[in-house]
Parts: sequence; C-alpha cells; structure tokens
Amino acid sequence: MKITIVSGLLGSGKTTFITRIASGAIQKTVVLVNDFGKAGIDGEILSGSGIESVELPSGCICCTLRSDLISTIRRIIGEYSPDHLIIEPSGIASPSGVIDAMAEIGLLQYTVVSIVDATEFVELHEAEMYGDFFRQQVALADLILINKVDLAGEDLVQKTADLVALLNPYAITYRTVKAAVEEPLPENTGERRNPLKWDTRLHFDTLSLRLQGPVDSRSVRDFFEDLSGGGYGTVVRAKALIQTYDGPQRCDLSSRSLSYETLHLPVDYTRIVIIGERLDRNRILAAAAVRWESQQI
Repeated sequence: MKITIVSGLLGSGKTTFITRIASGAIQKTVVLVNDFGKAGIDGEILSGSGIESVELPSGCICCTLRSDLISTIRRIIGEYSPDHLIIEPSGIASPSGVIDAMAEIGLLQYTVVSIVDATEFVELHEAEMYGDFFRQQVALADLILINKVDLAGEDLVQKTADLVALLNPYAITYRTVKAAVEEPLPENTGERRNPLKWDTRLHFDTLSLRLQGPVDSRSVRDFFEDLSGGGYGTVVRAKALIQTYDGPQRCDLSSRSLSYETLHLPVDYTRIVIIGERLDRNRILAAAAVRWESQQI
C-alpha cells in the first residue's frame, strides 16, 4: 500500500492538493483526514468531490487521537484494502506524530508532502512564531510545494524557495498555483524511521459552532470579516460549510485572506470552526447569537 502524508500549516492548501491527486487517481485511494475541531469540514469537502474519506474530528491526530489513528489505519486496511492511503493531519499537527504512530504497526514506507504558503512563509519564519513545529513541516518532507506563487511577488517566492532549501536541501520542490503539479509525483520507496523527537502539535484554541437552518450569506461574510479584524483574539484560521438562502457555500479565512465558494452539493449541517490564540469565546458566541440561532458544539 502506498502511503502519503500531506502536511502544512493551516490554510496552506492541503485539502486542495489532496482533492487534485485523489479525484484523478486510477488506483483505489482512501483519505484519512483529521480536522481540529468538533465540526469536521474537510472530510465532507472531500466526500462531496467523490473521494473515499474517513474522518477523525474532535482532536489532534497525533496526541489525543493517537490510538484512534492506529486503529483507524488498521480498519481502513482491513475494510477498504486501498492501493493508496493519504493521511492529512490537522494544520496544527505535525507529520512526526503520524510517522511514530505508523511505526507502531510496522508501516515504514511513506512519502511526506509538505505545502507551504509563499505569501506568509518567510514572515512566519522570521517572526519565529511556531518554532520547531514550523521547521519540521519542511524538514521531514520528501516533496515540498511552494504554493500560492500567484499571490506572492517574484522576490518573495524566491526568498521562500531559498529558505525551504536551507531548511531541507534534500527535498524535491515545486512552485504551484492552487497546489497543482502538472506531472506525476515521485515516490519515496525506502524504509525510514523518525530519529528526532519533535513537539507534535501547536497549542491553539478552537471553537466550533452549529447554526440552525439556512442563513443569509452576507451575514456570514460580515462575521468572517469581523473575525479577521482581530477583535475576537488572534484568529489564524476559520472555515465554514454554510447552507444559505442562495445555496450551500464554503467560507475560508486564512492568514488575513478571505475566500468564498459556491458548492454543488448540500451540506449536512451548517457549521463554523474557528482556530486561534487567546480567542474571546464569549464575545464570539454572543456575536453569532446576534446574527443567527446558533450553539457551541
């Protein structure tokens, strides 16, 4: 069984990349996805694209869900017998935790793909915001996608490439737009072990909301714009699947960048996940209550 671990900070483009490679796969492919938050979103996005996915929400795949990860991998092998297993840790979880868990069940052949956001990678490194966690996202990778090069200037893209090469001179790198690689990705077929001990996750706050019934799309956009302004704490990522009066939509806030997308399939239920530091939970809940009938989950 081919195994690919797809890592990267929140909003770097992991789900977009996985959708691209899994939706066009000839081999039987299963995606094991871990959303940090009680309202899983990525799994439904993948399933809506016709991709076989198994979701582990409500925790971190490499700490609180470690035993679940091991048992789920075993279940996937037994029930699905995939040719290709893709594992997407949460954007606040490291690949080292997944690697350690796989070693426990004798899975030592894998490829680690890391996706970095060219618009913020250098700035985050210089600010030393995430320490070893930030560095290991790159240091453990076999393949690295320098993503969103269309949104970063040429000088910034080159600085990002230089920094990536400094952190990991052995990885194969690609410069991508929307995580698209126009050639077959090479595979790492050698057995490896993880010799270093890393902190396996970032320590962020998370808040998940469930909204009742369809809502006005403008109210969701206003709410996300308020989140990006910093008045509710430092929001590093917020995402939502929303059933609006205009139809289902996906909303995404990542590194001060807001995006909205119309979906072609209905969402199971309307929910929002907010991840950040020093979140003002009471104020967020109050702001949601003013706009909609909502509850924390």
